[in-house]
Amino acid sequence: MYRKPYRIKRKKPILKNRFFWSGLLSLFFAGGIIYLVCFAPFFQIKGINISGCQKVKTQDLESTIKSQIVKNIAFFNTQSIFLVNSGKITAEIIKNFPQIEKISLQKELLDKLVVRVEERSPVALLCQGEKCFLIDKNGAAYEEISGLDYQGPKIKSQILLSEIKPGEIAIESSLMAQILKINSKLSDDFKIALQEFNITSEQRLNVKTVSGWEVYFNLKGDVDWQIVELKTILENKIPPKNWRNLDYIDLRFDRVFVSPEGLISN
Repeated sequence: MYRKPYRIKRKKPILKNRFFWSGLLSLFFAGGIIYLVCFAPFFQIKGINISGCQKVKTQDLESTIKSQIVKNIAFFNTQSIFLVNSGKITAEIIKNFPQIEKISLQKELLDKLVVRVEERSPVALLCQGEKCFLIDKNGAAYEEISGLDYQGPKIKSQILLSEIKPGEIAIESSLMAQILKINSKLSDDFKIALQEFNITSEQRLNVKTVSGWEVYFNLKGDVDWQIVELKTILENKIPPKNWRNLDYIDLRFDRVFVSPEGLISN
């Protein structure tokens, strides 16, 4: 039987292989894209504009941002605007600067970062033992200071379960709102000088006046109604000249209790 001779097929030179050239072109194209994205000079961050800082030092904030934007790729450093992780930078700033409540970070003109900062505003001082922290309207403690350096409302809490940490919520915002309302009514409307607020339990708030007498509030009750009851007692039952002789006014129950009872006029 006749058999066709077996012929060995010669391999094409690699330089004539179209797959080789396609792969090489793809490699060059990918390399060019990587260079543009990571190392092209006109995409490197050249400026960081920061606004809104008051207590936080702009230089410190800028240093933190720079430490986050510099990357190392294949042993080369880059600070390409395309590699900026805004979420990570924001989280790092909030972690290191508890005085900052909000921050916005935007990329502009392919080589600039614009950072706008909103710092926390103190509404009270929260003390735990010898340590005192400024606290904002949301109940976040953010800066330790001396208790003698603050002239606003001072709060003590018996219900804190752990040590106060700057930047964390120390008092629930709803409770904070109640305290601020009581402070405003007693200080501004009733003209009573206050010394401190003492949260003795989740239900009870003791408000101590500069004169030494106290007002007890039920935090689980209607605080607005308790303030109305206090106003009625002070305006109609106890003359202002006798306020300094008070021990306490207890608003926690259906009936208002006053000590000593002899101060109430009929």
